[in-house]
Amino acid sequence: MKEAYIDKDLNVEIRDVPVPAVGPGDLLIRTIVSGTNPKDWKMPKLLGGDAANHGDDISGYVEAVGEGVTGFRPGDPVAAFHQMFAPHGSYAEYSVATAKATFHLPVTTTFEEGATIPLAGMTAALGVYRRLQLPLPWDPVTVPTPLVVNGAATAVGAFAIKFATLSCIHPIIAIAGKGIPYVETLLDKSKGDIVIDYRQGANHVNEQLQKAAKLLDISYAYNTVSDKASLEMLCKVVSPKAGKIMSIVPKEDEVIEGITVLGSNVGTIHAPAKVGAEVGDAEFGATLYNLISLGLADGWFSGHPYEVAKGGLAGLEGALKDLEAGKVSAKKYVLRLAETPGVSKE
Repeated sequence: MKEAYIDKDLNVEIRDVPVPAVGPGDLLIRTIVSGTNPKDWKMPKLLGGDAANHGDDISGYVEAVGEGVTGFRPGDPVAAFHQMFAPHGSYAEYSVATAKATFHLPVTTTFEEGATIPLAGMTAALGVYRRLQLPLPWDPVTVPTPLVVNGAATAVGAFAIKFATLSCIHPIIAIAGKGIPYVETLLDKSKGDIVIDYRQGANHVNEQLQKAAKLLDISYAYNTVSDKASLEMLCKVVSPKAGKIMSIVPKEDEVIEGITVLGSNVGTIHAPAKVGAEVGDAEFGATLYNLISLGLADGWFSGHPYEVAKGGLAGLEGALKDLEAGKVSAKKYVLRLAETPGVSKE
């Protein structure tokens, strides 16, 4: 099979390698579409070392089922979150994912849309529900619960808004730029949701946030922008009494002037439960992925906007370099594996 390897300079080499075997608890998936994520260019540059397949967003058909797996059978259309830094990622004709991190795709959902969801969607869900500890959708809030989402047009930001609205969390104060037209489709102005255009400058954003903070007791923020300035900005408007800021940066939790700043690690859904517990983030992930599958089928959940990078795996290098250069806004690049030179079109 064909598999793409990314080196520290973001050069991509497509190699012929054996189809992987499927282990206990895993699924072997014939990859139809692979998603991309910013980490796919950041990790090779940060880690260096040997070139590797850094793809984690899989959509395709179940090819084989590992021992102990229930609920899936060969031929099922699925999407899955491959375990980061493990072999057999999504940039290959066949990928491996745990069954707990896999969900069924309804016939109304394309593989392209499905490939936009696994990593970013779960990052958002963990942040909203496990880290900020906001109510789950089946037990929604009944009083106004303001939430600031910085970087609202990113996939994580948009999915955070989608999960928040499922839990009736409003008003949402979204901060975005070129992606504002898309973000506005996710908001409900009748419930006080607003969007702030960061392109008008830092002073404008701060003024609008301060204006909102005078009217609302803001206790929660989701920050998908990883610079220090954005964190300082949010700390000025989040309540120091019991405020929490969710950050996409993998870091230890810390308290800044009474506000708890929470670090992110979506990889915990591939980890065992804590000592003394029967269930943990892996089971949370399996439950939320099933909820996403139901939402896709019933029409109250959707993936992120996307653009197909032409050439399949041959288009990966260009896609990663576009991501690095910040050329992608309010959409994800996805790759159709069948467009890769030398891959069977069947």
